[in-house]
Amino acid sequence: MRPISYKVAANLIVQALPYIQKFAGKTVVVKYGGNAMTSAATKAAVMQDVVLMRCVGIRPVLVHGGGPDINQALTKMGIESQFVGGLRVTDGETMEVVEMVLSGKTNKHIVAEIQKAGGQAVGLSGKDGGLITAEKETANGDIGFVGRIVKVDTSLIHALLEKGYIPVVSSVAAGVNGESFNVNADTVAGELATALKAEKLILMTDVTGIYRDFADKTSLISRMSVPEAEAMVGSGVIDKGMIPKVQSCITALRGGVGAVHVIDGTMLHALIVELFTDQGIGTMVEM
Repeated sequence: MRPISYKVAANLIVQALPYIQKFAGKTVVVKYGGNAMTSAATKAAVMQDVVLMRCVGIRPVLVHGGGPDINQALTKMGIESQFVGGLRVTDGETMEVVEMVLSGKTNKHIVAEIQKAGGQAVGLSGKDGGLITAEKETANGDIGFVGRIVKVDTSLIHALLEKGYIPVVSSVAAGVNGESFNVNADTVAGELATALKAEKLILMTDVTGIYRDFADKTSLISRMSVPEAEAMVGSGVIDKGMIPKVQSCITALRGGVGAVHVIDGTMLHALIVELFTDQGIGTMVEM
C-alpha cells in the first residue's frame, strides 16, 4: 500500500473535526448487510468504523440483515429463496432458518468482531426486551411470516447506549402471540432510527447510492429530497431491493431523523468517509 502523505493525512484529520464536534452525543443508526458482510476485509473495516464512532462520542446502533448467510443456509437445506417486492417469502420452515441465522450466527459474529476491534457490543433481536413488535405484512399478499412493525420500545437500547455499549440488532421481531416475524432490515433500521430520534440513518448497500438511471453510473444522485425519492419509486426508476431502502429513508425523515445516507458498504471505511469528510461518497436524502 502506498503511504499517505503527511499533508493529506493532516488535512483529513482536521476535516473530520467539525463533524466529530457536531455529532458527538448524537445517535446514528447504521444498517449493515448485503455484500458488505461477505468480505473479511470489509467486515473488519465496518467494525473499526463503528468503534471509532463510539470512541469520538457518537452513539452508534447497528441493525443487520444477513441475506447471504440466510441464502447459504437455505440452499444447504434444499429450500429455494423467493422474493416479492424486495421481501423474502418466509414460510414456517424458512422462518426457523432466518431466526437461527440472524439472531444466532450472524448477530453473535458481529458482536465478536466489534469487540475484537476494541468496542463493547451487545447482541439483540427485536424480540428482546419488547424492542420490536410486528404483525403479518399483507401489502404484497400472503408471503408468510414477514412482519410489519407496529411498535418499537427503545428502553433497552437507551439503557445500553448510556452504559457505553454498541447495540447490535437483528431484524427478527415478535408477534403479539409470541410468534417470530422476519422484518426487512432496512425497515427495522428506519423505524428504530425514528423511535430513537436519531441524528442520522446510514444504509449500507451493494451500490454507491441512488441513481437516476442505474445503467448510467454517471447519474449518481449526491443529494435528494423526499418528494424526489417518492416520485422515483412511483415511476419505477427505483425498484426491487432498493424499494425497502428508499421507503425506509422516507419513513425515517418523516419521523424526524435529520438525514439518511445510502452508501456502498463494500468500500473500505465507507462509514467514516461519509460521516467525517466534506464530499462524502453516497446519496444523502433530506426532507
